[in-house]
Amino acid sequence: MPNLKLNAVAFMSPQNHPILIKSFNKQHAIKYHYIAHTSLDVIEERVLAAGKACECYLGLLFSMEYVAVYGYITPLKVKIVIALPLSDAVVRDAEITMVFKALHLAYYSSISNPFLKLNESGDSHSEHSSLLTVGSAKWKNFGQRIDDISSVVGQTINSAANS
Repeated sequence: MPNLKLNAVAFMSPQNHPILIKSFNKQHAIKYHYIAHTSLDVIEERVLAAGKACECYLGLLFSMEYVAVYGYITPLKVKIVIALPLSDAVVRDAEITMVFKALHLAYYSSISNPFLKLNESGDSHSEHSSLLTVGSAKWKNFGQRIDDISSVVGQTINSAANS
């Protein structure tokens, strides 16, 4: 089994605005912003092609420059994109789905916090505009959960391989 390593994680709103784009490789942060935005076109194509029977896990979206990009869309149309290093090893969909479910749960737990005050301006154009302030200190726990998931992913996959 391969050792999965997250290069980047992106959360995009239903209106395709970035909620969070987190790169675990600081040298290529701009590259992962580009990949996150590029993946939105592929996600929309797949969702339109599938119609109402669209599954949350969208599978491998594309690969480029030593990066494999996978997509997931929540029932509320928030898009989650992960970038993994491209390798010759087989990456099972079950492993990737497990990572997406953990990321989805981290996001859901953060927005479900009744004590989290979102910085929503009075002239907001959408219900998700407030989520764009995810970089603020109030969202520290969400960022920490993403970091924890990234650090645990490889350990979990390796533990399952040894079992």
